Amino acid sequence: MTAVTRGEGQQGHEWRGWRAAAREALYGPGGFYRRTEGPAGHFRTSVHASPLFAGAVAELLCRVDEALGRPATLDFVDMAAGRGELAGGVLAALPADVAARTRAYAVEVAERPEGLDHRIEWPAEPPQGVTGLLFANEWLDNVPVEVAEVDAAGVARRVLVREDGTERLGEPVDGAQAGWLARWWPLSGEAGLRAEIGLPRDEAWASAVATLDRGLAVAVDYAHTADTRPPFGTLTGFREGRESAAVPDGSCDITAHVALDACALPGGRLLPQREALRALGVTGARPPLTLASADPAAYVRALASAGEAAELTAAGGLGDFGWLVQPVGIGEPF
Repeated sequence: MTAVTRGEGQQGHEWRGWRAAAREALYGPGGFYRRTEGPAGHFRTSVHASPLFAGAVAELLCRVDEALGRPATLDFVDMAAGRGELAGGVLAALPADVAARTRAYAVEVAERPEGLDHRIEWPAEPPQGVTGLLFANEWLDNVPVEVAEVDAAGVARRVLVREDGTERLGEPVDGAQAGWLARWWPLSGEAGLRAEIGLPRDEAWASAVATLDRGLAVAVDYAHTADTRPPFGTLTGFREGRESAAVPDGSCDITAHVALDACALPGGRLLPQREALRALGVTGARPPLTLASADPAAYVRALASAGEAAELTAAGGLGDFGWLVQPVGIGEPF
């Protein structure tokens, strides 16, 4: 966790919970996700790492298509679409007959970027009645949540923050938020322990899944489960490609890892990205050396592709991302 300064000074700055502060900093007027450079100007996701990722999602969409019986219209919904990179990559990677039936939605609060494929619709909210695949890559980590910290008396209190990142402790956590902590991220009485209260993410995911009539919903994110909760939370910022203090002034991304096990609905399954991508054909295997002499250009291309696949599936890196796979009215297509 990136530390922030604590203090009581600097009059004129409002104390708010992290959920309200981050929501305005990310999505309010002039917020981080409304800026022209887009998320790719500040951090690199699997989508930006390699076109192999979009190809794997296209393969998953084809499997969903088969499980649905090849409907006349196949929906692909890209949640928190950035600048539409994944939706465009998926359409480009689909077989022509599947692409012709695919209706793509890039769900994003920012303005539609110039030059985006005309086949991609650009709503601010996911459509209802989806038949197909809803894919949320690094969306839930940007659904703002409250932060709790244990005080000197052993009481979990809501952390309040000012626009400059200064923090102090507020009222004790109670109600549904206290219930969520007790169930999913219990804190001992040790002063200074922290947790991010993931209830809004559980609700956001349930709402997204509810937009599907039939198909598959997938959430991909930095994640932890009940046996790997970090003792001091994961709240941090990203600015210009570097991790930074989480400052809710609109200048940086504000993110926290996701308790994906809490988000999961009945029938959902968690698996690491490396396992999911390998099941979709992204293996990272090196090309045979015989190809180097038979077709040197093809060997170089295959070697580059293997390197990109290795990055997407690497332990300690992108391969450790969690995938929450939630079928709706179909069998799991892995």
